[in-house]
Amino acid sequence: MQIGKYRSSDGSAGTAVTFLLIGLGVGAALGMLLAPKSGRQMRKDLRRSYEDALGTISEWTDEAKDRFDEAVEKGADFADELRAKAEPLTDLLRKP
Repeated sequence: MQIGKYRSSDGSAGTAVTFLLIGLGVGAALGMLLAPKSGRQMRKDLRRSYEDALGTISEWTDEAKDRFDEAVEKGADFADELRAKAEPLTDLLRKP
């Protein structure tokens, strides 16, 4: 560890988003626990928040899967294009 010099970590934006979501969750839970509500109302609110969070995470997961599938498809198309463009050149190089 160097003292006096700032070095960024090798973490990605995903790590920052993860910590942000954890912080938001902890803050929301503390806010709900410290709010002056009855136990029944508190449990109902916590259950609703939990279900909302699960729904949001599910949507994000589906979107990430869709984007990944699109990226894989674009990569395959790009590889096919490169293969088609390189084929005449490889034919020329293989001729004696």
